[in-house]
Parts: sequence; structure tokens; C-alpha cells
Amino acid sequence: MSIADDKRNVYLVGLMGAGKTTLARALAKRLAYVFVDSDHEIEARTGVSLPTIFEIEGEEGFRRREAQVIADLARMRGQVVATGGGAVLRPENRENLQASGFVIYLDVPLKTLCERTRHDKNRPLLQVSDPRRKLAELHTQRDPLYRSIADLVVSGGRITAQSVFQLLLKEMRKS
Repeated sequence: MSIADDKRNVYLVGLMGAGKTTLARALAKRLAYVFVDSDHEIEARTGVSLPTIFEIEGEEGFRRREAQVIADLARMRGQVVATGGGAVLRPENRENLQASGFVIYLDVPLKTLCERTRHDKNRPLLQVSDPRRKLAELHTQRDPLYRSIADLVVSGGRITAQSVFQLLLKEMRKS
């Protein structure tokens, strides 16, 4: 059964600044699916920003909330979901993503990630003295996890919605 036959979800994973939200929104439009950003969903449910959640509950509190959102989204169909960069850290999230959809890993060069995130104050993990080093550490930690669940890995700094859409269509025909 293909993605199109059962309207399986499509999940975009990758580090912050990889373009998950932008590409997910465009893919959702092309597939006539619902677009969801898991971080925005957490903010909508709590009524506060991610930095506020991190400040009050720490990363662990945020990750608990994120796991609940991922579990809820995995029970639905016909969505393109931009996940948070750390969603893959919890085994239950990886299981839910793999079981309920097609996972695309956007593997973007560190230089591009740094350029895209350098002025963004809504990324609590990057509010450190050396954001480039932090991104490199996150990549080292998370890259194997992204790859372990990815049905499709798209690499490069100039990933476009059109190219991802074409690759997704090709994969949909195979499955």
C-alpha cells in the first residue's frame, strides 16, 4: 500500500534550520494534505512559546510534551508534519513516526544551518556562546537517529520543495 493509497502521514525530520516547516507546508499543499508543525502545535496547546516552556520546564518537560503531540499526530492520517529537530531523541517518537508515515530526513550542511538560525531567538538550544559548535554537537548526536528512521534522505543546502516533492512522488510509486 502506498502513501497515496492510505494517506499515510509524511514527516520531515532534521536539525533546526533545515527547512522542515517551509518544505512541509509546500508538500502539504501539493499532496492536498493538512500541514502541521509539531512545535507550533505544542505552543498552541500550552498557550506559551517554546522558550518559555524550556525556561519553566526545561528540555525534559518540553520533550514530554513533544512526545504526546507526536503520539497524537501519529493516530491521524493525511498530514505533512514538520517535526521539531529533537523529536527523534525519544524511542517512542521514532517508533510512532516510522509506524504511521513516510519519514524524510533533510540533511543540510552546518554552514547553511548556522546562516539560517543565527538571529533566531526562538531556538532555546542555540542560546549559547557558540551556536555553531552546538549545532555540530546536535548533528553528531542526531544524524544517526534521523537516518535510522528515514525512508528518504535528501542532502544539500539548496533543497527545494519541488525537488523533495519529485523525490517523494518517485518513492510513493515504489511503495
